[in-house]
Amino acid sequence: MDWDDLRYVLALHRQKTLSAAATTLQVTRTTVGRRLKEAEDRLGVRLFDRTDEGFAPTAAGDELAEAAVRVEAEIHVTEGKVLGRDAELRGRLRVTTVDFLFEYFPEIFSTFMERYPGVELTVGVTNAQVSLQRREADVALRLGNNPAERLVGRKVGRMQIEAYAARSLVERVRRKAGRKVTLSDFPWLHNDERADTRWMDGWLARLAPGARISLRTDDYVVRRTAIFSGIGAFFLPCFIGDRDPRLVRIGARLTEEARDLWLLTLPELRSNSRVRAFMDHVFEALKPHQRALDGMLTQRRP
Repeated sequence: MDWDDLRYVLALHRQKTLSAAATTLQVTRTTVGRRLKEAEDRLGVRLFDRTDEGFAPTAAGDELAEAAVRVEAEIHVTEGKVLGRDAELRGRLRVTTVDFLFEYFPEIFSTFMERYPGVELTVGVTNAQVSLQRREADVALRLGNNPAERLVGRKVGRMQIEAYAARSLVERVRRKAGRKVTLSDFPWLHNDERADTRWMDGWLARLAPGARISLRTDDYVVRRTAIFSGIGAFFLPCFIGDRDPRLVRIGARLTEEARDLWLLTLPELRSNSRVRAFMDHVFEALKPHQRALDGMLTQRRP
């Protein structure tokens, strides 16, 4: 058995009920029951008797719980040693990312700085492609489905994109249309004409023919503010649009434009203690946000 199995056995041994064990482990009651059954099936022995008062450990359950206590104690000792070393990390670390990732996930960076107070963190947010090869940064938290070949790292999420509009705009469009609203009824934001607009032109021609363009801009912040203000509809990462109560999805997901989120560095830097600590920290810190990135939170529709 691995430690994860032992955690469930130990929690149930201490708490006596599935609900109390689930609260301790921060999982569902069903999960505790399922993991207990899996552990008993693997071992081929019953670990608990189900009684009116709760779960009573069998002799095998008591023996396994005793072993789990020893393992838990060793893990706590080891964690203490590791956390003691955390504070000893020193030196500079330069990270490049995009502005909205820092804006919407600031706790990723703040908790890293709390954990490693000796690291001098510099975070660069720019639309320009920062070169790790030229040592303009040590680590990149970057969007893209094809990371540069010479870089190494791991994918830490996938960002879905969908069309959003302000609630106020939806109501105006609905009153004006006097019928079921279509994508063509919305005014749309668009890219500056000096940029490559072909993908948006093609999308509008297919799914919102005849739609009016209310504003063009080459700046992401301006475009996002225009969506919030009800000037027009446009596409946003789902983790941004879904968390803002002013916005609703209007029924157009750009699945083909979804972007992977990567943590990348140079091969020669991956063994650097500061780089490794930052990459491990971000990977763990982003785990709770996977559903938000993938647009799987509660969807607000007009």
